[in-house]
Amino acid sequence: MIVAGLLLTGGASRRFGSPKADVRVAGERLADRTARLLAAMASPALEVGPGRSPLEAVLEAEPGAGPLAAVAAGGARLVEHGAGDRAVLVLAVDLPFLDAALLRALADAPPADAVVPRVEGHVQPLCARYSPAALARAGEILAAGERSMRALLAALGPGVRWFDEPDWSAVATARSFADVDTPEDAHRFGLGGPG
Repeated sequence: MIVAGLLLTGGASRRFGSPKADVRVAGERLADRTARLLAAMASPALEVGPGRSPLEAVLEAEPGAGPLAAVAAGGARLVEHGAGDRAVLVLAVDLPFLDAALLRALADAPPADAVVPRVEGHVQPLCARYSPAALARAGEILAAGERSMRALLAALGPGVRWFDEPDWSAVATARSFADVDTPEDAHRFGLGGPG
């Protein structure tokens, strides 16, 4: 399946204290690493955020309004790029153990409004695949005052295909979905700080 991609880099990183996009994995900034993985899999691949990666940056109408607003803004830009008919991989920038095999598994999963991993009871809406209809729905519920990705998943209802351990375990481990929210997380994972 040909997919487009959105890399979300606009979070405030309040708990981390500095941009998580600048955390280093084996010497490579998370923003650069995730952009590289996404660009190898998706066309077009865009960053939604302030321009922390090499990808074309899309700014939300209200920067910092949350991931739902970022997804809606990115979806609108994909339409402008003529890619509004493609499923979209949506990735947060703070996933240091993400790899190409997991992205390919998400891209190749059977059609659904959303293909969303569940890992040890946790839903992973920012390492997932969404249909064009789901991105349009994101814009609609954002306009109605919603702000969370969980609201989007609820609105999609039975259109969500849960990507559970039997689906991802052949190509990933639970660690593949780990995110970096705090300096303690970065230390625990052996990641380098900004610089």
